Amino acid sequence: MYEPKQQGIGIASALCFLLTGGAGVAAAEGSAEAGHEKAVMCIACHGRDGLSRRPDVPHIAGQSGIYMSAQLRRFRSGERLHPEMNVIAMSLSDEDIDNLVAWYSSIQVEVKLPQ
Repeated sequence: MYEPKQQGIGIASALCFLLTGGAGVAAAEGSAEAGHEKAVMCIACHGRDGLSRRPDVPHIAGQSGIYMSAQLRRFRSGERLHPEMNVIAMSLSDEDIDNLVAWYSSIQVEVKLPQ
């Protein structure tokens, strides 16, 4: 059984934090309830439960808050390009992003490995 070394986890966490510029740290303060209400705009592509039914759209349920927050901010600024996401993200405030992140990162996703 593989058991990662604690030091490696700390280094990886620090690296992720640095690469995202610390974005998403405040996202934990968002309101999942408000995010759930705002998520209506995400349903068409990402599904009602954050699990996309389209092969060209990623699942966002259970996604890392740090990652999701950073990506939404990159879409909003134009640093990351995607025709639909850039338009949608431009309408989001920092509070909207924090709330959406709180909602989607609070969804628990179960993974079953093949036997």
